[in-house]
Amino acid sequence: MLSGKILITGSNRGLGLEFVNQLAKCNNSPEMIIATCRKPEEAMDLQTLANTHKNIHVTKLDVANEASYGSFVDHVKDLVGSTGINLLVNNAGYAPKSTRINMVKWEQMQETLLINTIAPLMITKALLPLLTAAASKSCIDGFSVNKAAVINMSSVLGSISANAQGGLYPYRASKAALNAITKSLSLDLQHQYILVASIHPGWVQTDMGGKNAPLTPQESISEIVKTLSKFNEEHNGGFYQYDGKQIQW
Repeated sequence: MLSGKILITGSNRGLGLEFVNQLAKCNNSPEMIIATCRKPEEAMDLQTLANTHKNIHVTKLDVANEASYGSFVDHVKDLVGSTGINLLVNNAGYAPKSTRINMVKWEQMQETLLINTIAPLMITKALLPLLTAAASKSCIDGFSVNKAAVINMSSVLGSISANAQGGLYPYRASKAALNAITKSLSLDLQHQYILVASIHPGWVQTDMGGKNAPLTPQESISEIVKTLSKFNEEHNGGFYQYDGKQIQW
């Protein structure tokens, strides 16, 4: 299972909310779950969970607003103390409805890249001192998500080699770029024993995935938790499906 202090972005709905839900309700729940969203006052399901499970801390974060990162990091520091953050899950994402070349818009490309690509990198940078603190204080040898890790929620649609249908320019480009960031971070942070990997959650029945998707959020997150629990040095810098199967770039 996952342990320590965990921060999950985009926790008000979909996969983020289910991630918080499953971690909070497991037998050995993590010491702390920092669940972020843009509008905590409107995240009623998340607030209900937090009222029941005292290890959940609902925290405001608009990943697209870099100006707010400073106060956000200060608040997280106050919560976690000197032991830092063991696991950062960059889950917040955006998927516009554009498909083909004649439909894609400039603003869609900008917004999607900002939320899905730039924000995860800059949030990781902002929280890096807390991840480094967790890695240095851990008694776990080598690489582990229970020591210090960054998990980027990607998509198989970001796989260039698996693209056989074209279209979806903003989303595909943003996730392919996120995967490139994952690889670079894994190399830059390996000497601090901070594990970095990309996860494809599958096609899931969320607002983004639609009701016809084959997986429920419960099924996807249950498998992701199992997969992350097994991650070690071999998985650093990789791209994996929710069930642990490696995906080609």
